Amino acid sequence: MNEDGWLASPPVFLVADGMGGHRAGDVASSIVVSRFDALVRSGAVGVSAVEACIAEVQRELEALGTGEAGAPGSTLVAAVHVVEQGLGYWLVANIGDSRIYSWTEGRLEQISHDHSLVQELIDAGELEPSLAAGHPERNVVTRALGAVRGAPVDYSLIPAAEVGTLLLCSDGITAELDDSAVARILGRRAKDPREAAEMLVGAAVEAGGRDNATAVVVRLHETAPRVETLGGPATEPETTGSAG
Repeated sequence: MNEDGWLASPPVFLVADGMGGHRAGDVASSIVVSRFDALVRSGAVGVSAVEACIAEVQRELEALGTGEAGAPGSTLVAAVHVVEQGLGYWLVANIGDSRIYSWTEGRLEQISHDHSLVQELIDAGELEPSLAAGHPERNVVTRALGAVRGAPVDYSLIPAAEVGTLLLCSDGITAELDDSAVARILGRRAKDPREAAEMLVGAAVEAGGRDNATAVVVRLHETAPRVETLGGPATEPETTGSAG
């Protein structure tokens, strides 16, 4: 079952990775996508609207919890193009272990911070980053929408002019490809977001494909975001379309 969801509807771009399996992780990620899609269609996308949308999703998912089953959960990584005082910014929101990277002038930088047990061990100096991929609890997420009640979301505001290309992805990409592999692919295909997305998902599948793999690659062209996406089950990647 594919529990990943994504949205590429300017000015909103996101990846959501549902969790819970029998607890309907696919339902959780689809709720995230549908609520943000409604936000875009409302025509009122701004910082406060994004925060309110995420709070609504959190409440809705928490309300689905029943008895011992608990609520379904979803990660979220989102990049929303907003205008503040006449200047364009990327509003970045993340919770869980889906990631957002920037690729600017040949340099890959992870913008988001993983909310996971492994990352906590790394931050505490108890685990070397090079050993994270093989850690037996690498899939344990410490924050998520719904499943972790009241979990806070990280926000940051980045001047859009400082960012060349954005990559949003689920851990089905990063569990199979390290940063150097991601950088090599973006380096070769940074000017073609569609091909970059296809190559990232294809490489993750070829490397093992143990989880759903979704990539959204966004390149800001002049004043309007141009996006190419690829998403789907790790075993059956498919192109999902583009918008300009």
